[in-house]
Amino acid sequence: MLLRLAYLAATNTLAFLRLLPMSNKDKDIEILVLRHQLLVLQRQVGKPTFTDSDRAVLAGLLHHLPKDRLRHLLLLVRPDTVMRRHRELLRQRHAATCMPKRRGRPRTIHSIRALVLRLARENASWGYRRIHGELAALGIKVAASTAWEILHDHGIPPAPKRQSTTWADFLRSQAKALLSCDLFEVRTLTGARLYVFAVIEHTTRRIRILGASAHPTGHWIVQLGRNLLMDLEDAGSRARFLIRDRDSKFTTAFDALMTDLGLKIVTTGIQIPRMNSLIERWIKTCRTELLDRTLIRNQSHLLHALREYESFHNEHRPHRALKQAAPCRPLPTPVTQEAQLAYLEVRRRDRLGGTLHEYQHAA
Repeated sequence: MLLRLAYLAATNTLAFLRLLPMSNKDKDIEILVLRHQLLVLQRQVGKPTFTDSDRAVLAGLLHHLPKDRLRHLLLLVRPDTVMRRHRELLRQRHAATCMPKRRGRPRTIHSIRALVLRLARENASWGYRRIHGELAALGIKVAASTAWEILHDHGIPPAPKRQSTTWADFLRSQAKALLSCDLFEVRTLTGARLYVFAVIEHTTRRIRILGASAHPTGHWIVQLGRNLLMDLEDAGSRARFLIRDRDSKFTTAFDALMTDLGLKIVTTGIQIPRMNSLIERWIKTCRTELLDRTLIRNQSHLLHALREYESFHNEHRPHRALKQAAPCRPLPTPVTQEAQLAYLEVRRRDRLGGTLHEYQHAA
């Protein structure tokens, strides 16, 4: 409304300036023409509609005229309506300038409100009484009802309704202890099928491609499991859970091997790939960035390409979950000096014949 009101005020001002050089005779003729056009429109329109800005402009222009003159004007509304609208504008202006000061307790400062919301978000089992106690332990003096009011204003339900843990919440809370594994299929130039076994760490997104075979047996999977455990021990991993699907190739011997060395097996639901979403998403990325752009000749060629992609993924490829860092390499110090930014020299390193590109600053 304010934007339209400003527009109408500007157009009326320009129209007023246009009338200054006109003679009285010209103005009288224009008034008669406009009055006649208004009569024609009144015969065709039953009840015209006015916006708030239209009413404000009419009230502002016509209140300078005496009331007896208003009764002789040819208006689309009654003069009493215009005067009532003018009184309402004056009343609103007076109410805005004479509003009483806010009474009652002052509003809780933003930092305390943010802390209450953070405690509720990070501790699903805490009610407002428990949050109030934690604030008291931190030396923050607020009433328990204030904590309840903050939670209520932001639509946070009571603690019993927030205690149910979803699968996504479990994955986020246990990310440092989770591994995911899966088998996926690759076709060669001759149409032969090869199966690749890969494992990903949830917390670092590091990928391990353990092997590929045309005939993946239970014994082969167990041997790759031994290799995985040795690799995790050398890397000092603290993983405690291994998520897998219900493929028959994961035998009881494989589960027993993992359990004996401290890894608990967590099986996904039937036909629920989202329960193993990280490895499923990596498989799609591997197909998009590598396998769909490479003609695989045989098993050795596939392993060579996957080893190159494993190194590229772990040491160079940025990940949004890691704030654009690579799983095995932190982000470098940002370049902030304008002199260095003005003369950037970045070189490209090709992998797998140009299928993968790595960019680095020139030495």
